Formats: sequence, C-alpha cells, structure tokens
Amino acid sequence: MTELVLQRPAASSAGWVAVCHLDDLEECWGEAALVGQEQVALFRLPGNLLHAVGNIDPRTRAAVMARGIVGSRGTTATIASPLHKEVYDLATGACLSGGPGLRAYPVRCVDGVVEVGVAA
Repeated sequence: MTELVLQRPAASSAGWVAVCHLDDLEECWGEAALVGQEQVALFRLPGNLLHAVGNIDPRTRAAVMARGIVGSRGTTATIASPLHKEVYDLATGACLSGGPGLRAYPVRCVDGVVEVGVAA
C-alpha cells in the first residue's frame, strides 16, 4: 500500500472513486477529472501530498481551476484562478480574500491509485 499524507480526513459517509494513477499526476500541476457529476481539480504537491478541489471558478463559473497557479501563503498550499488570480486554500477550498470558496474533497492514494471521496 502506498503511504501518503491526507490533507483532510475522509467523511464517514464518503465513498471513494478511483480517478487515476499517482504517476499520472505531475508535481505542482493540476489535472481535471469528472467524479460522478462533479468536475474536480487534482493536485500533487512535493512529498506526494494530494489535494482535490472543485474545478469551477466561483467568480466566473468557468471550469479552469485545474489550470490555476499552484503556490503558497506561508505554509498553506494555494491555487490561484487562472482568470482573476483569486487565491484559494488547497486544503479547505476557502478563498483567502473572502468571498465564495471552492469545494474541497477528501483524497487518498491506495496502491498507487488516486481516489476522491464522494458523498454516499
């Protein structure tokens, strides 16, 4: 079993959907995936830390967050929208300047397969 650090605990009511192999994700680069009916942006950071947030930019409703700019504010991993450069916390989805945030999803890697948690 591949051992990775989860950014947030999975909700007890969550099911897991296999999305891709860990090696399919380039470090510090986003990839979009359709998980059920939800567009999810997946990110692999150094140390194989995984994050999953909604791919829809809350301000423009465009499906672009996977193409955002990965960065940090202090020790907080962030993603900036490629359209208006609004910055969001990758762990929680919160907008760092206030306003609507992104949905954050539980994410894990099991035996090299990245899984996203979804409500059951």
